[in-house]
Amino acid sequence: MATFQDWARETASFMEKTLADLLPAADTVPTRLHDAMRYSTLGGGKRVRPMLAFAAGEVSGASVDRLKVVASAVEMIHAYSLIHDDLPCMDDDVLRRGRPTCHIEFDEATALLAGDALHSMAFNIVSAHSLTEKSSDQLDLIRLFSEACGSRGMAGGQAIDLASVDRAISLPELEHMHTLKTGALIRAAVMMGAMCGRPLSEIERQKLDHYAKCIGLAFQVVDDILDCESNTEKLGKTAGKDKDANKPTYVSLLGLNPAKQFAEELLRDAHQSLDVFGMSAKRLHELADFIVKRDY
Repeated sequence: MATFQDWARETASFMEKTLADLLPAADTVPTRLHDAMRYSTLGGGKRVRPMLAFAAGEVSGASVDRLKVVASAVEMIHAYSLIHDDLPCMDDDVLRRGRPTCHIEFDEATALLAGDALHSMAFNIVSAHSLTEKSSDQLDLIRLFSEACGSRGMAGGQAIDLASVDRAISLPELEHMHTLKTGALIRAAVMMGAMCGRPLSEIERQKLDHYAKCIGLAFQVVDDILDCESNTEKLGKTAGKDKDANKPTYVSLLGLNPAKQFAEELLRDAHQSLDVFGMSAKRLHELADFIVKRDY
């Protein structure tokens, strides 16, 4: 079996080609919109969510042809969310993945439309391909995906985040916010990847869902830590921006060392949740370690 580093590199390269083939060509009218979509989706990012979809697909024996569709849809939603998060009406940032944000490179209107178009395209591809054996299961998959993107998921978490600036919120409130804002799409990537293969037992589904929730929250805790400890060049985005904006974070509520301990607790919990899958969950274990121990 390939090392995690080799597998991650190969999966990221495969996703780059898959996304490049799926997205409209930059010379297709409207060219500026399609160029912005490709600019924001290709050529950068860790591709953690697609990797999670592929890794979860290993526990259920899902095919690559199905998994690449789910992984692409999730990554399009992620790219759309970053475009909109960076807009002046949201987080007002100028740097993403080490280069100008979409609205800086193009303009605000084009960035807004590029995000909208990526959102629509994600649902187009998951509805246009056969991803499960039964149509009812595919409807469940699409329903899970839509909830992860909407007001009870990512969009709702962002709304709570914006409303929390300059406010003192409790730790449970912070956890709820990030379970929606960051965790919902990560959970969707994991569960949708698994749903592309054999049906899981109820206990397998519960364990996998718990794993996804743990690493989704851990991802945000580590982001908060890196925002304090890393630099703009390594992160590829503006470091220290949350503190400057007086946003509540795990570091501001818990302190730096307790936040690190919390991330480690979530990591242990995630690993334990995978015991039921044995060696088929090897990549999920490795991704959990990567998410918590990364430095960018």
